[in-house]
Amino acid sequence: MEQSVILATGGRKEATASIRMKPGKGSFTINNRIAAQYLMRETLMQKAQEPLEATDTLGQVDIICNATGGGLTGQAGAIRLAVARALAKMNPDLQPKLRKGGFLTRDSRAVERKKYGRPKARKRFQYSKR
Repeated sequence: MEQSVILATGGRKEATASIRMKPGKGSFTINNRIAAQYLMRETLMQKAQEPLEATDTLGQVDIICNATGGGLTGQAGAIRLAVARALAKMNPDLQPKLRKGGFLTRDSRAVERKKYGRPKARKRFQYSKR
């Protein structure tokens, strides 16, 4: 691992996350707050740390993250992608493991747009025969 800072970005739904990763003791801050306090739910914290756990680098790198847009779930997904990209940049040997785990693929699912003549994207108004 080199001593330089690695920059990476990730996206999910309407959320984007940009991170700075460097070798360290394992501190993880999001928007100037401790990650666990920012994400609040344990499942979201696990999702954001999945690439670190898969590559056994949890506690070896310091991460400073800025997340914007969307909700907490989207931001957690964006952070996960950014962390995976940064790990792949830091150590190219980890890329096959990250790729196999699906961490380097952006989740392209997004909210479907509302259509006219309907209350939501797919829901229809109640049909009246008479």
